[in-house]
Amino acid sequence: MAVLSGVQRPAVLTDLLPGARVRDGALVVGAALLTGVAAQVSFPLPGTPVPATLQTFAVLLSAAALGPVRAALGMALYLVLGQVGVPWFAPDGGNATLGYVAGFVLAAAVTGALARRGGDRTPVRTVGTITAGTLLIYMVGVPWLMVATGMDLPKALAAGVVPFLLGDALKVVAAAGLLPGAWKLVGKVRGERD
Repeated sequence: MAVLSGVQRPAVLTDLLPGARVRDGALVVGAALLTGVAAQVSFPLPGTPVPATLQTFAVLLSAAALGPVRAALGMALYLVLGQVGVPWFAPDGGNATLGYVAGFVLAAAVTGALARRGGDRTPVRTVGTITAGTLLIYMVGVPWLMVATGMDLPKALAAGVVPFLLGDALKVVAAAGLLPGAWKLVGKVRGERD
């Protein structure tokens, strides 16, 4: 029989930090900044107007750590400030990649919601959570790529998805190690049992 305690387990990693309003504001801004910095790690790829970046990794890790509301607000802030001139979108992306950036907001909300329900506690669940977020980014990004470039669906998939599958798989594997590892470390620090 389980013993019930008065201490509620945190839903996402950043729920462990004190000072709700200041904390939440700082986390939203931090998620936008992290994504902007990750966008600067950008490599053009032949045959596609979409560069390879670390943005999706930053978006999805932030989402799992922050939860749905803070993560979505962070990505919305990233999108809006980028549109008004903050130079933090991927340098070689241009208009063709704006759909992926818009997809960050949706992916952040869903990934954060899945993490809030424990989708980042084990490697297997984390793979599912991060893969779902990645697919949502593609679901928004590819149609925008089609509109921005005039590509048909097969060409847009070939240019906007296929070149990134290996990198995204590596990001999923990295997240599957990092997030459950962070929870395990937090549990040890707080003296919790597995």
